[in-house]
Amino acid sequence: MIRPVINDQWRTRPLLACHIAALLLLASWVWTPSRALWDQFDLQFFDLLNQPLHDTGLWAKTWAIGSMRPVDMGVGVLMLAVMLKADLVFSGAQVRKALYAFLATLIIMLLFRVGFAELVKLMGWQRPSASLVVEGAARLTELFPGWEERWDMKDSATRSFPGDHASVLLIWAMFMSFFARNWRLLLIWVMALVFMLPRLVAGAHWGSDALVGGVFLALLGLAWACFTPFAYKASEWLEAATQPLTRLLSKLPLLGRLSVISGR
Repeated sequence: MIRPVINDQWRTRPLLACHIAALLLLASWVWTPSRALWDQFDLQFFDLLNQPLHDTGLWAKTWAIGSMRPVDMGVGVLMLAVMLKADLVFSGAQVRKALYAFLATLIIMLLFRVGFAELVKLMGWQRPSASLVVEGAARLTELFPGWEERWDMKDSATRSFPGDHASVLLIWAMFMSFFARNWRLLLIWVMALVFMLPRLVAGAHWGSDALVGGVFLALLGLAWACFTPFAYKASEWLEAATQPLTRLLSKLPLLGRLSVISGR
């Protein structure tokens, strides 16, 4: 299932398409007339999500929990579980190579993130998060100070663009979309969108931080990993390099039964 999409060939058309889409999206955010529309969207979207937090009811508590740093680790575990569960998206024999290919894709995106951060700084595109700018914004750290002391909630950022958290979720969903079908594809995108919401509800990021910055980085990372030989060759290399370790771990009672170890 991996080879038809991720292979050792350059695929020029989708590579160019990803770049064109990414650049047009960024241009719409930078160009003054369309930037006004993005700014209007940001304010209205933030107001829609954030204002109900003032009631400090179930809505506020739900997103306060979702904004906790440890929850990010749980989200990562769920994402890996979907990827590594045999016969959910990948067969048992494909799970390990799929994981390696995704890690290679993620690395490419993170490299783009480093370079893009310098461009954002140079061009003066950086900005504080919604919770620090919008008057009367509900701050989860102020609504639940006891939770903040114990669990470290994320509800603000002095540099909010682009949305790093969103870019990771988006590139995972885009990568998995190559292979998932039917309800599995829906599940993946529902997970990605729901897990993006805590930062947006809390005001740690503007909507366009995710929909422009996050998508921009995800498209570039996906393009250079999956439409070039990089992800395929990196996956093949990691598969060969880790064979002694996986062979050893496959003999252990519990670990040896995992598809990512056993290849079954």
